[in-house]
Formats: sequence, structure tokens, C-alpha cells
Amino acid sequence: MFGSRGRAGWLLALVVLVVWLGAGGGLGPFAGRLGEVATNDQAAFLPGGAESTRVLEGQRAFRQEESLPAIVVWTAEEDGAALPGSAPEEADAALRSLAGEAALAGEPSPALPSDDGLALSGVVPLDPDLDEELAGALERVVAAAERVPGTSVQVAGPAATQADLSDAFAGIDGLLLGVALVTVLLILLLVYRSVLLPLVIIVGAVLALALACAVVYALADRDVVRVDGQVQGILFILVIGAATDYALLLTARFREELGAGGDRLAAMRTALRRSAGTIVASGATVALGLLALLLSDLTNNRALGPVGAIGIGCAVLSALTFLPAALLLLGRAAYWPARPRAGTEEGHPVWRRVAALVDRAPRRVWVVTLVALLGGAAFAPTLNAKGVPLDEIFVGGAPSVSAQETLGAHFPGGAGNPTVVLADADALEQVVAVAERTEGVASAAPVSASGQPGGGPPLVVDGRVRVDATLEDAADSDAARETVVRLRTAVHGVADADALVGGYTAQQYDTQRTAGEDRTVIVPVVLAIILLILVGLLRSLVTPLLLVATVGLNFLATLGISALVFQGLLGFGGADSSVPLYGFVFLVALGVDYNIFLMSRVREETRAHGTREGVRRGLTSTGGVITSAGLVLAATFAALSVIPLAFLAQIAFIVAFGVLLDTLVVRSLLVPALVRDIGPRVWWPGDLARREEGTR
Repeated sequence: MFGSRGRAGWLLALVVLVVWLGAGGGLGPFAGRLGEVATNDQAAFLPGGAESTRVLEGQRAFRQEESLPAIVVWTAEEDGAALPGSAPEEADAALRSLAGEAALAGEPSPALPSDDGLALSGVVPLDPDLDEELAGALERVVAAAERVPGTSVQVAGPAATQADLSDAFAGIDGLLLGVALVTVLLILLLVYRSVLLPLVIIVGAVLALALACAVVYALADRDVVRVDGQVQGILFILVIGAATDYALLLTARFREELGAGGDRLAAMRTALRRSAGTIVASGATVALGLLALLLSDLTNNRALGPVGAIGIGCAVLSALTFLPAALLLLGRAAYWPARPRAGTEEGHPVWRRVAALVDRAPRRVWVVTLVALLGGAAFAPTLNAKGVPLDEIFVGGAPSVSAQETLGAHFPGGAGNPTVVLADADALEQVVAVAERTEGVASAAPVSASGQPGGGPPLVVDGRVRVDATLEDAADSDAARETVVRLRTAVHGVADADALVGGYTAQQYDTQRTAGEDRTVIVPVVLAIILLILVGLLRSLVTPLLLVATVGLNFLATLGISALVFQGLLGFGGADSSVPLYGFVFLVALGVDYNIFLMSRVREETRAHGTREGVRRGLTSTGGVITSAGLVLAATFAALSVIPLAFLAQIAFIVAFGVLLDTLVVRSLLVPALVRDIGPRVWWPGDLARREEGTR
């Protein structure tokens, strides 16, 4: 980019810098505005072709999609005590007093007593489009419910869960970005002992994020892409981490060229020429891996694909334009007080010793590391990815979770989350009878015109009826999902009913099945994409196959360790069904990044010194920068844990741990030891293999 000499090169650098800073000032606010075009409505992220999704669409005819139920639960102020005798009448009156509330989407239900007589519950249907006003609407519901003397009030149900999700993502743009940037800055200051360089790298990452957020905002505002809080959080982390990684690669190469005695322009030309291909290949690997998520039938997976790819593209653009311009203008001052000096290409003494160990006993090194990774991978099948139980969705708990626990303690496990059956009206009696006889179903009743099950004559719309089935087990349990399977089999067998089974439990079951199907499609596609990119970059077949195999093993080992940590140390009852796929895409694509950095340099050194010396020089010269990049990326993904959601906490651990394992074990020991042991044949069928064979 800055290949011209003299004033033209300096002028171009200055123009690029001014353009980036000006654009950053104008686009920066979009990072805080993504919430305006984001949705945290989980119903928008269901499998496209699943039966439960068809039920959700069918419910529109019954206007059921127009409400967001809030389930009010009354219990005595003293645990285990009986409710005051007047509580049922007072609770009914409290619910009726909400009738004129603008936030309601229908009439509140009567207050129903539990079988044990220790609790009451009522459903208040709220407008699903309240968004920011939802919290205020729930406060008014609670205020009305608290008029019942001698009782404690809690609110469960979808409305309460959505309000807690909104609270969890509140301020995500400021909190997450602040934690990530401070973490990266501290690592860079400690590792590079430079004042200006960390600031320049951070500014480049922030500018990349500003551009990415502006592009995503514009596309989301036009319904081209979809954004929710999880996608937004991952976008922030992905851009900051990737932009920093690419910047470290370029700054290390520029420092090396300066240390060799070249002037700034010549050093930057060489650094760009030798780094740009690697950075672009690395970015393409991650971006295309993310775009493979478009093959998913889960809408939230498809949402992350293009948004993440946009972020990676902006990170690459910043690393190859803004950063070279800033480094060129700053020169050696960017590294002050640790100025570049001759001999820096020899690398840190630690990496010289690691390279010497690999060179001296390559087979022993790769056998030991391989056995250790296989040991971790052996536990991968034990990871329970059937979904996160409702009481674990929020790390540290949430009001809606406590309310759901209270509801489940006094009412059937599926209370508040009915399984929905849509069927032809002519077969209503048979469908209800079959549903009631199904093992695991506590009750089943058609929904009346009032919107309540069993509250009058069934509501018939276009010849269809809705039946709500309450399950005996908690809606998020394995037993409830097994009941849904039995219920589907039963009602599908009713002649001429054309019955469909949906609702929360069915949605969880369908999501779990779809996630498994997605993995069988997306995993081989991602591996094929990575393999093709590596073949083109390294001009070899053996090396790319080797790298893909090692990063795949790293993923399995990480999954195995994560299973032990989640269930043994963190106490998670299960992982979100999308966690293995997200972990695979991030770890494999990002893991290949570090191997691209390493093997590109090994290949460059091999051309001049042969494979054995190329491995030693490549590992020595890249060890420090790749390890720093791995620490930065692990730390940025770990920052996701500040959002109190189990899904993001699990992704944060898997990626952070996996990146460190890849950086410190796979890339540092396993890959170079295997390349060193295989020798020149590792470049087959490329020119390097033929050249070394010809010199023997």
C-alpha cells in the first residue's frame, strides 16, 4: 500500500490516517446504537422448518402471537404458610384492576389456586412490542398484585424472562467494550513494554469496530441482517480480538524490519508484503467459516454468520490500512522505550529454547502432546448440549427464574409454559382425549374465545382449534421433551386431525435436533473452506491436512475439558445446543489463524534454509507475537462472561481455553514437531518438497 517513495508515501499515509480518524468520529456512535435495531425476542430465532415453528405461525390466527404472558404468583409471606382466606378474591380483583392498562394485549385470567392451596397464579397478557416499556409494565402488574395483603408476589413466564434478558444486555455496548479494551491494553503494555504501540493498536481496533457497527446497523435497519444481544456481544469481542491479532502480526514484522536497519518506508513495504497475504488468508478463514453458518436452519446461527464476517472484514481493513499509516508516521517512536534494534529477529530466549527442544526430539514432543490432547478429547462426548435449564439461563439467578421455581413448586411442572396443539376442529374431542392419555401430560383443554383453556366454548378459527396441554414435568427438562415426542406421536395418529405440537418445550426439542443436524452440515463445509485456503496459501497438500487435523483435535480436547469444567466445577446442568457449533467455528477458524502465522513464516524460512532450519527460525521468530495474540484473543472472549448469561459464559470459556491450548500446545509444540519429524515431505506436492529432494 505504501510502496511509493519519498513524499508520496508520507502523504498517502497521512491521508489514510485522517480518513480513518474522521470516519471513526462519525461512525463511533453506531456501536451504542446497535441496541436500537436488536431484538431479544427468542421466538425470532427458532428453526425455520420445525413443527414448533409452524405451530407458532399457526397461532397467529388465534392472535396468540400478539401477547407476551406474564404469570403472577402469590404465596404467603411466611414460607410454607397458608394463604389468607380472602386472597383468591383479592387476587381476582387485583388482576381485574389491570383491565384498562394500555400495555395489555387482552383480559387477565382469573387467579387460580394450586392443588396444595398454598399459591395462586394468574396470567396477564402483555403487548409483545413493548420493548423498553416492558419493565415498566411489569412493575405496574406487580404493584397491582401487591394489593393482596399477607402475600408475596413474583412474576414468571415469557414476559418476565424477556425483561431479565433485556436487563442482562443493558449497557452491553459500554460494559463489554470497556472490559475488553482495558484487558487488551493491559496485556499489550505488559508484553511489549511500550507506551504508544498499545494505544495505536487499540485505536485501530476501535475504528474497525466503529465501521463494523455502522455497516451492521445500516443492514439491520433494512432487515438485511438480524441482531440480538448475543450477536452484538460476539461482534464486539470478535472485532477487538481479531483486529488486535492482525495488528500484532504486522507490528512484529515492522519492528523486525526496522531492527534490520531499514528506513521506515522500506521497512513498511517489506512488512506489508510479507504479512498482508497471511492476514488476508487468516481473515478469509474466519469470515468464510462464519458465513458457513448461513447453512444453519437456526435463525440465530444465520444471524451471526454475516454480522461476524463483516466484523472480520473491517478488522482486516484496519490492520492493512490504518495501522501501516500510523506506524509509518511514528516509526521507531511507536516502540519506545523498547526501540527496535538489530538482532530482534532471533526471537526471545524462551522461544529459542522451545525451538531447540522441538529440533532435538521432535517425535517425543509430538507423541506426548498428542496423547495429552487425545486424553482431553476422550471426554468430549460427555458434554451435555441438550439446552440450558431455565433456572441456569442467567448466571447468578434472576427474578423470573425464582418466580418459575415458585410456580413449579405449587403447580404442575409445565405450568406457565403449556405445550400447544393445533388441530382441525372436527377432531377436537379425539385430540384432547389422546393428549390427556399421553404419559407425562397433566391436563389438556381447548382454548376458548377468552384466550383461556377450558374457559368456555372452544375458539374455532378457519376450522382449526388450539389445545393447551400442561406437562407434569418442568418445561425445560429431558422428561418434558420426551413427553412432547410421545404427544406428537399420539396426536399425529388421530385421523383427519392434521395436528401439530409446539410450545416452549417443543421449541427446545426442535432447536436441539436442528442444532445436531446443523453440525453435520456446517462442520465439513468449514473444514473444506479452511483446507482450500491453506492449500492456496502454503502451496502444499500435506501441511494443510496436518493443520486442519490438529486444530480439529484441539477443538475436541477443548470440548472434553469444557464438559468436565461445566459439570464438575461450574455446576451447569447442560450447555446450550448451539455451543458446540459456535465453539467449533470460532476455535477451528481462529486456531488455523495461528498456524497460518507460523507456517507462513516457516515456509518463508524454508525457501532459504531448508525445512529443519525453517521450523527452528519460524518458531523462534513468531513464538512471541503469536502467544501475545493468543493471550489477547483469549482475554477478549473471556470478557463475554461479564454478561450474566450461561450461553455466553460457556462460549467465553470454550474459546478462551481453546485459544490458549492451541497457542501454547498445538501451535508451539505439536505442529512444529510434526513438521520437523516429517521433513521436506510436509510440503508435498509443492515446489519446496521437490527442491529439497533435489538437493540431496
